[in-house]
Amino acid sequence: MVIGVCTIELVINDSNSLKDKRQVMKSLIARIGNRFNVSVSEIECQDIWRRGTIGVACICTDQQIAGKMLNKVIELVDSEPRVVVADCRVEML
Repeated sequence: MVIGVCTIELVINDSNSLKDKRQVMKSLIARIGNRFNVSVSEIECQDIWRRGTIGVACICTDQQIAGKMLNKVIELVDSEPRVVVADCRVEML
């Protein structure tokens, strides 16, 4: 059993308030959760309105499968025009 963990730090340039930021983050988290069989949540920077951090975790039988799944999540986030990926870290446990 392999646990894949991904931390994605985001910059939300068009956000002018926490309300704007939360709308973008909730939408992105819902898209990730609906498309992939992963656990996803906003984990840091919750009171900073132009930055956000998303944590994603998956459990797989193989490290390659977990890596591919997390890479697809990263691609989805990177394709979102409202955010810029500032940093991304992937770990296998």
